[in-house]
Amino acid sequence: MLAPSKINIVQELLADLSREEVIWLHGYLAGVVSKEPEASPVVNNLAVKKITIAYGTETGNAKKLATRFTARAKQNGMHTRLIGLDQYKLNDLEKEEWLFIIISTHGEGEPPDAARRFYDHLHQQKLSLPSLRYGVLALGDTAYPLFCKAGEDVDQQLQKLGASRVQPLKKCDVDFENDAEEWFKTILQALKKHDIPGNERIQPIVKLPASSTTKKEKKYYDGKILSNINLNARGSAKQTFHLEIGLDEPADYLPGDSLAIIPTNRKDVVAEIVRLTGIDPLQTVTLNQLTGTVEELLVNHLNICYLLTSTVKSYAEITKLNIPDTRMDLKDLLRIYPVKDAGQFLEVLSILKPIAPRLYSISSSPAAHPGEIHLTVSKHWFLLQDEQHYGLCSAFLGDQPAGTPIRFYIHKNNAFKLPVPAKDIIMVGAGTGIAPFRSFIAERDVTGAEGRSWIFFGDQHFTTDFLYQSEWQDWLNTGSLTKMNVAFSRDQPEKIYVQHKMLEHAAQLMEWLDIGAYFYICGARDPLSGAVESTLRNIISLQKNYNEEEATQYLAQLKKEGRYQKDVY
Repeated sequence: MLAPSKINIVQELLADLSREEVIWLHGYLAGVVSKEPEASPVVNNLAVKKITIAYGTETGNAKKLATRFTARAKQNGMHTRLIGLDQYKLNDLEKEEWLFIIISTHGEGEPPDAARRFYDHLHQQKLSLPSLRYGVLALGDTAYPLFCKAGEDVDQQLQKLGASRVQPLKKCDVDFENDAEEWFKTILQALKKHDIPGNERIQPIVKLPASSTTKKEKKYYDGKILSNINLNARGSAKQTFHLEIGLDEPADYLPGDSLAIIPTNRKDVVAEIVRLTGIDPLQTVTLNQLTGTVEELLVNHLNICYLLTSTVKSYAEITKLNIPDTRMDLKDLLRIYPVKDAGQFLEVLSILKPIAPRLYSISSSPAAHPGEIHLTVSKHWFLLQDEQHYGLCSAFLGDQPAGTPIRFYIHKNNAFKLPVPAKDIIMVGAGTGIAPFRSFIAERDVTGAEGRSWIFFGDQHFTTDFLYQSEWQDWLNTGSLTKMNVAFSRDQPEKIYVQHKMLEHAAQLMEWLDIGAYFYICGARDPLSGAVESTLRNIISLQKNYNEEEATQYLAQLKKEGRYQKDVY
């Protein structure tokens, strides 16, 4: 027990300390009590005076981890800067001493949009970073062939530029919590042991509790297609399918999540590949951890559609043919640049990537549609070599009749979620971008949410492409949907899009945002996402009489508060 005079001294000291200084003092005293010599205080001479934790995120997971680790580092006596890679000043890179990057991968090995500028800067600029010590935590999904590719690229490029790793690259799957905690625990321990002149040490590290979680495998669900309906009327240039899937067991999902399906290749296409190569389709082969007949592997496991340029390059190396950097289906590649024989095609099989899962925004609500999951899928087509091709999974799903069994898993999207029921929401979607908003309104309708809801929807024609028209009208009549504005781009000589409708209602839209509404975008990344964000920034500038910088800051604050969310593809 301290004497009263000493208690007074402690109380006077604590009264003058900030929260961070109290946390530092706690760690220092713990070190003194443990009598560890290397925990001796070096008040103004920490071994690592400052670290930066930067994140590049698509769905918010990287930001969540970066925020958590920043708090942990501060608790351990380190001055820590937290910053998104979209806000990172590129000129600061050569000044950094300790940089830890948490970055996700999306699409075909691409960095998030928010990290693209930083990613390109690393690869395009002539930098020299001999004083930088760094670590990279990469988030990804092992179901995709280019697992954690963006993190791999950043890690390798930093090393090429002369920087030194504090720890090797850590790659995490969708269940990343435990691996990420272990990575940062190791980082903290490495920083604790770092020597500086005079053998001084940083402050004692608060021990991290061992995680009780274990790595989980993806939970796959089995279901059956109950109905498959084309939502577009006769005469439309599109085919958009509404699929209702009956479940064998309740699926754990929330509005805003996606459903992941691994499709199969068409058997007629595989038969043509067999014909072009002369290979025995019943020959058993082993590729990585897969064993099966050539036909089984080509139908169920290997991607043969729209091959990556890197795969085409590997094909050229095997065949010794001069093939330009391009993307094409395996069938077309074999037809234009044939293999020598079946033996050479076996080599080609070894470079093919697994079929990647396709993600579709769920358009049902667990509260409104128990025992079912609904999807809204547009049949994707494109021209390649002057020949019409269809997207593998959208064509696969569109062709499935009622009664077809289907296997899938749920892809959580914690960065695209409904707010508390009392909050207003503004939703902007084009085409199948309407899918999650149907889920949102169905959920709010059943649960009786009191917040207002406003949708901007766009497509080509009112008469053929107004997806779920009767449902929106019913929700407007019952008050579950407060307001809806539609833009049908081809119904008049001039093109009208959702962003034009936003401008028409700029004053009311700004009023909703000012009193706390959440703003959502869903649809094609390009051009929808950029056009809507640019229009929103213009509305903020005009309605609040802000200059460009002030409007950008307002928008940045919406993002920081989680009130600006997007799910684009």
